[in-house]
Amino acid sequence: MLDSFFSHPDFWKLFSIPFIAGAVGWVTNWAAVQMTFYPLEFIGIRPIFGWQGIIPSKVEKMAGIVVEKTLQKLGSLDEFFREMEPEKIAAHLTKSIQARMEEYVDEVMTERNSVLWENLPLVVRRRVYSRARRAIPAVMDNVVEDISRNLESLVDMKHMIVSRMREDKALMVQMFKEVGEPEFRFVTNSGFYFGFLFGLIQVPVFIFVPGNWVLPLFGFIVGIATNWLALNVIFRPLNPVRVGPFRVQGLFLKRQKDVAESFARLTTEELVTLRNIMYQVVNGPRGDRTKALIKRHLKPLLSGGVVRTAAQLTVGPGGYADLKRAVEDKAVDLAVEPFEDDNFNRERSSIIERLMCDRMQALSSVEFQDLLRPAFQEDEWILILVGGFLGAMAGLAQLIFVFGVA
Repeated sequence: MLDSFFSHPDFWKLFSIPFIAGAVGWVTNWAAVQMTFYPLEFIGIRPIFGWQGIIPSKVEKMAGIVVEKTLQKLGSLDEFFREMEPEKIAAHLTKSIQARMEEYVDEVMTERNSVLWENLPLVVRRRVYSRARRAIPAVMDNVVEDISRNLESLVDMKHMIVSRMREDKALMVQMFKEVGEPEFRFVTNSGFYFGFLFGLIQVPVFIFVPGNWVLPLFGFIVGIATNWLALNVIFRPLNPVRVGPFRVQGLFLKRQKDVAESFARLTTEELVTLRNIMYQVVNGPRGDRTKALIKRHLKPLLSGGVVRTAAQLTVGPGGYADLKRAVEDKAVDLAVEPFEDDNFNRERSSIIERLMCDRMQALSSVEFQDLLRPAFQEDEWILILVGGFLGAMAGLAQLIFVFGVA
């Protein structure tokens, strides 16, 4: 058989088959990975002709899977918030608001009666500032403590994550790419190795069955098989299996420790952040509950000396109710504003990053694979068929341009 191979008139053409098959495998697998992520928005003519990356096209479903299959198993928002130390959150709120107390009071009072407020003696205005500044710490402590006890009823974690991902599809792509970067690189590179092996099988078949259909058919098989094999090597077997002296396990699953660290860092930097939580507390679908909570804790401030004194000095008894509403609205805005501080956000997030990482490392293999597996499972059959189609086209081109078959 070897003699017939080396003496074959098309020796060099046959010799090229495994290398071309390897190149086809690499290209088809590279295309599969790219089609998983890109383009971020649909390109083409809906609904038949065109493409959008699998992850961006199903960003809401993907984000929901991440929450249900992973995040909710790592902890609740109540627990994460408690780990962030609510007393320090309340202290940060108090410090931020007190630092700009005069500005906030001036803003509210000027909107109601700018002429009277600006013409009040400075000593009188300072009395209002001072009373507001003294009242704020107790109010903030009570508000944050109440939020901490009732966070699950104030914020829907799934809605928070899905909303964030829907607004920024590139973030979802970044998370999947960064967490699974070695696996995606393996999918691409393994296309060449698997393709080369299939090409070695293809050579004797083409020698003994020299039909024009052989190269396109094998190209189709190479395109499908390389994608399918690569995906299975990543996730199978789920648990370590001893094969002779070796322990074999899916590549992604073997990296559970490293993946947990990457996922925990990205999640606490971009998704489960104090900024996002507090924004959802106030502006999310359950924001009305938060506003009622804040107003309840403002009652001592509104009914006591601060607002009443300011009302008597500026808008009179008739404007008291209107001024109370203005203070309530301003308090709701102030519940979010201090959390734009990147350093404070990162400091709080770093606390739950370790917790999340430890718990993720402790997940079972079945639970752990759900982090990356959905990126491949969604429309996986399309990627495999596209690989087969590209492989068949490459085989046809090889037949025409290498073997000169018209």
